[in-house]
Amino acid sequence: MQVHGLLRRFDPHQLALHAVLIVLVVLSIYPMFFTLVTSVKDIHQFYHSYFAVTYPFHWGNYGEAWDAIGGYITNTLVVAAASVVIIVAFATLAAYAFARFSFFGKEALFMALLALIMIPDMITLVPTFLVLRDLGLLDRLTSLVAVYVSGGQVVTIFILRQFFASIPAELIDAARIDGASESQVLLRVVLPLSKSILLTVAIMNTLMIWNDYIWPLVTLSDTKLWTISLGLVGFSERFAGMAAWGPLFAGYVIASVPLIAFISFSMRSFISDLTSGALKA
Repeated sequence: MQVHGLLRRFDPHQLALHAVLIVLVVLSIYPMFFTLVTSVKDIHQFYHSYFAVTYPFHWGNYGEAWDAIGGYITNTLVVAAASVVIIVAFATLAAYAFARFSFFGKEALFMALLALIMIPDMITLVPTFLVLRDLGLLDRLTSLVAVYVSGGQVVTIFILRQFFASIPAELIDAARIDGASESQVLLRVVLPLSKSILLTVAIMNTLMIWNDYIWPLVTLSDTKLWTISLGLVGFSERFAGMAAWGPLFAGYVIASVPLIAFISFSMRSFISDLTSGALKA
């Protein structure tokens, strides 16, 4: 029995599967490890110990990198924070109306809203650029905020509407019977139950804004207003041309820290929302 149990425990198919998974994990993690290791090397360490961890660590690379991209990160934080707050606020109101109110043409309007998801962003690139130009919003961070707010509404409304509709109607009816207004129902009943989904859509929109390259390239010609995605391109060209690999990789690490910190801080609620799906009555 013990031999049979060991044979079952060491199933060749399971061992092969685990071996493949281990290889995939290593391939996924190693680029991050290589980036961290290279970010504290000087030029001689980089060329003579390409894959190895070397001493001493050159922490000055991070100061040099921050001097080059610190302004880009600040611009991106401002744009991302303003855009995400406005997106979530507006989408919450619209999603609550779609989920809990009855009005003429609600379903047709919601379907029309969802149809916007199927329109590729490249189709609206030129028309949106012309609108921003006519409004005098080019070369301003507000132009990015306007684009991200309008572009992030559709998916956010859809996700929040589905979640709000899943909240037991008995909770909302009980609040209304107690004399709560619709705004009080939203603020005191619905939103406290929706913290995880609100955090989820906030993370989604933050990732979209942080990694976007097209709109900063189209709307911003002033290098002082560049966001991190656009700034890293110029940063990479500058330091790669100088063969300054340490500061270059240090810049990549610095650019990823805000996202890693934000997602790590909110990971528990993020995973909880993905696994729970919706409330059940």
